Amino acid sequence: MTFNDDLKAMTQLREAHANHWASISPENAARMRAQNRFQTGLDIARYTARIMREDMAAYDGDSSLYTQSLGCWHGFIGQQKLISIKKHFGNTKRRYLYLSGWMVAALRSEFGPLPDQSMHEKTSVPGLIEELYTFLRQADAWELNHLFRDQETARQAGNSDKVAELQAKIDNHETHVVPIIADIDAGFGNAEATYLLAKKMIEAGACCIQIENQVSDEKQCGHQDGKVTVPHEDFLAKINAVRYAFLELGVDDGVIVARTDSLGAGLTQKIAVSHEAGDLGDQYNNFLDGDEITSADDIGPGDVVIKQNGKLIKVKRLASGLFQFKPGTGEDRVVLDCITSLQNGADLIWIETEKPHVGQIAGMVNRIREAVPNAKLVYNNSPSFNWTLNFRQQVFDAWEAEGKDMSAYDRAKLMGEEYDATPLGQLADEWTQNFQRDAAREAGIFHHLITLPTYHTAALSTDSLAKGYFGEEGMLAYVAGVQRREIREGIATVKHQDMAGSNIGDDHKEFFHGDAALKAGGKDNTMNQFG
Repeated sequence: MTFNDDLKAMTQLREAHANHWASISPENAARMRAQNRFQTGLDIARYTARIMREDMAAYDGDSSLYTQSLGCWHGFIGQQKLISIKKHFGNTKRRYLYLSGWMVAALRSEFGPLPDQSMHEKTSVPGLIEELYTFLRQADAWELNHLFRDQETARQAGNSDKVAELQAKIDNHETHVVPIIADIDAGFGNAEATYLLAKKMIEAGACCIQIENQVSDEKQCGHQDGKVTVPHEDFLAKINAVRYAFLELGVDDGVIVARTDSLGAGLTQKIAVSHEAGDLGDQYNNFLDGDEITSADDIGPGDVVIKQNGKLIKVKRLASGLFQFKPGTGEDRVVLDCITSLQNGADLIWIETEKPHVGQIAGMVNRIREAVPNAKLVYNNSPSFNWTLNFRQQVFDAWEAEGKDMSAYDRAKLMGEEYDATPLGQLADEWTQNFQRDAAREAGIFHHLITLPTYHTAALSTDSLAKGYFGEEGMLAYVAGVQRREIREGIATVKHQDMAGSNIGDDHKEFFHGDAALKAGGKDNTMNQFG
């Protein structure tokens, strides 16, 4: 509905209550309704799910239409990201938010900073989703409030053309609300626990939930050692649980991302149930490492024996009770994981790799697409990778394979600053710059995200300010390094009172109190120093 539609409806409603609502302005009510487009998290989830589905279909037709996101650990960070995107690019198309379980554990737990092992409170994840959308909705209200104020100024000046121009901007306003890909880790328990938490996340606004195939109570960060996977039947039950949660809440387009950690996971918690040779359980068990036995004398107390490719195998079992996979089977397990997930309810796949290498990712995706032709990936452009070193070594290896003289470069020390301006360093930066475009085209990556970039940017910017402010620069460190840049680069937070809702609050005071309103935005407000 347009603002004028709402204004008409509010006018009719006021007239119906004329004896009681004499002080209610239909225009003010219509303004407030325009500034609050989404009433519930489920409204958001349904709206953003449609966006993701449309983007997935567009990518299937043109791989250059990939999507991106940055991980945000606070509502304000997410809000400022979307405000920045709209300022620089004019729209939010194909740009999402990512909610990282790592950052929830490290920054949002009541226990304080925790490792990425699913030890934080379950409620902290839906709590952050709700917080992010609260701040994005406030950004809508903030932006529209400025449009309404500018329109009122133009109306008072008798500038009808400006009034009409601003009305068109109001009616065609693009919301800051975008899809969030939300990390549910390994489900925080059994399938029922996964379902219950998924419901809370969806009710908070999540249209897309990412779940991984690690053992819930052995969960590790995807870029650390010690990962333990579960048989497919267990993982598929959790995918079903998430889908049922979406369907129960009426988010029929909800998106599920199935993440596999099998490339770096050498252990499994248990042996899969198998009913016949070649079924899914049997395929999983065929990856287990073990020794062939020929008689019962080869079996000791506590040993586990399975039939593998027609032979009796005593499975290798660690002191922890976990079972070991055969070395070198990671990629084959990844491919089976992805195909199985996509054929059983997942919409997108996530392959956690040890390095950002287009060729490696494409090799797995091409195999997956033999079974699922439209398979699409979500990929973690992780800060856990040393991007500079990785791409310099990739260029080094490529040049060495071409027969170039590499004597000027030490492969093990390519991180050195002395390589920054070299042809190798410059080409590596070019490959890094093009990584997302190349991987979207060649490796089926629909969505590129950085899991925890704002963790690092917060630390870096705070370090710069602390170094100057507590050192010789004093107040100049803040003025030159922060405020002056805010003013010159048009960063909205320079008027921090306005960003926090001061002008909206003043307008509400006027709506509620009329001429008796005591407003904050008068001539003595220091915010006026910023124009």
